[in-house]
Amino acid sequence: MKGGKSKSDTRNAKLSVNKKPAKAGRKSGKAAKDPNKPKRPASAFFVFMEEFREQYKKDHPKNKSVAAVGKAGGEKWKSMSEADKAPYVAKAEKRKVEYEKDMKNYNRRQPEEEEESEKSMSEVNDEDDDEEGSGEVFFWGCFDF
Repeated sequence: MKGGKSKSDTRNAKLSVNKKPAKAGRKSGKAAKDPNKPKRPASAFFVFMEEFREQYKKDHPKNKSVAAVGKAGGEKWKSMSEADKAPYVAKAEKRKVEYEKDMKNYNRRQPEEEEESEKSMSEVNDEDDDEEGSGEVFFWGCFDF
């Protein structure tokens, strides 16, 4: 076969991944996160895991696997009764109340900044389109001429 591709060439071509480098200066669709915004509180399970990790590291100093710690913690959490989970649920509720209070304070400080950003992205894009428009109408689709 002259000029033909072998099966191995075809297989390698299918397995290869074309990675395109990210373009510099490209804006993403998401707005930037505010570093001053309070972080969401941990659930009861994650409060439990904070203590469990410390104990697990003391009991198993040679184990460096994060997955093993998570798996052991999950199994222990499932086997615990509601009474055993109660202190962690109470801590999580306390953190949730603090978070809600922090969010109220955070939102009180934000109104003057939000007034500028209330304009939706579609309104901003519509204004840009009006400025750039040359009066031409474009039809997107397949047409047979």
